[in-house]
Amino acid sequence: MYLVSSFAVLLQDLAVTMTMPSFHNFTVLVTGWVFASRRTVTGMMMAAGVAGVRHHAAFHRLFAAARWSLDMVGLAVFRILEVWLEEQPVLLAVDDTLAAKRGLKVFGAGMHYDPQLSSRSKTVTRWGHNWVILAVIIRFPLWPERPFSLPVLFRLYLNHKSATKHRRTYRTRPELALEMLRVLCRRYPQRHFHVVADSAYGGQGVLSSLPANCDLTSRLVLNARLHDAPVPRSGGRGRPRKRGLQLPTPEQMLKDRARHIALRVYGRQQSARVCDTLGYLYHVPQRRVRVVAVEALRGGRGREAFYSTCCDATAEQVLTWYSWRWSIEQAIRDSKQHLGFEEPQGYSRAAVERTAPIGMLLYSLIAHWFVLDGHRHYQALNRPWYRQKA
Repeated sequence: MYLVSSFAVLLQDLAVTMTMPSFHNFTVLVTGWVFASRRTVTGMMMAAGVAGVRHHAAFHRLFAAARWSLDMVGLAVFRILEVWLEEQPVLLAVDDTLAAKRGLKVFGAGMHYDPQLSSRSKTVTRWGHNWVILAVIIRFPLWPERPFSLPVLFRLYLNHKSATKHRRTYRTRPELALEMLRVLCRRYPQRHFHVVADSAYGGQGVLSSLPANCDLTSRLVLNARLHDAPVPRSGGRGRPRKRGLQLPTPEQMLKDRARHIALRVYGRQQSARVCDTLGYLYHVPQRRVRVVAVEALRGGRGREAFYSTCCDATAEQVLTWYSWRWSIEQAIRDSKQHLGFEEPQGYSRAAVERTAPIGMLLYSLIAHWFVLDGHRHYQALNRPWYRQKA
């Protein structure tokens, strides 16, 4: 099997992150990764046609011992995607996912919450790796109404037991997300970023520690305490006030009169009642935010609340930004089903931390390649399915 020439040329932009022998082995494994039925190193070698020609240890060493940085490869992929990032700010998405594994000796594996098998009444945990993912949200010209989340940076989350076992400092998922944001924001100080994330990454730890060139849009609980700006001190003794007068909670805001809007989110038209205000969250009194309370008029998810550090944004913009967060869920699903994100087998720390993310970086590169060149080949094929779709 061989990669098409236009995609092989695209991979050359990653050559600066590795030595020439490592990049040659990387290209072979990428070829096998795309065509293999199972994404193990030996499976990739067989799909690439090098099984029996070269020893498998050379390709195992690429992940376990070769000197290259996954962050540098991810930043190189971001640099490739910059051609689509003409608008400011650059939208980012953060989420985590569970990759089920077997084996007690696999580095970083532990018991983690499985959102797919769990429900509100039952919690299910599985043995595996928990990955925190940072992706850039892009709207391609071929599909201007559909956002795509293309992963670029990754961190492996270790629970308390795994961190103790491997003698590493325990860090929470929000702390890992902040680390990736700082890496990207420091690398591109001239750009302004805007990250959208669910409530797990919208707490006070993230909101109070955001980089200077980064904004945040996230969920908020309905009974969140909101305050106005503190009144300037007029003299006298005592420390100055940190918070002003208390404002209505999002739930109380929805009890008053609210305007009706029609939004197109998740591919469908949604009618809702919306009210918004400017204020300060109780636990982060130094950062002003716009709070949006929304209630679906029919269907939907009932009453919800969101906030954004972009204070000049409208309620419609805040809700639209957060709706684009769903694209990272689709990216994770497609990377698992079509590119075998959960399938690589590795035991050492370097092999575990560098093998699986390559599958998601491939997802980003394939989407970029398809818009640039691949759709021309695809349209030339005879497609008997979906005859009534454009």
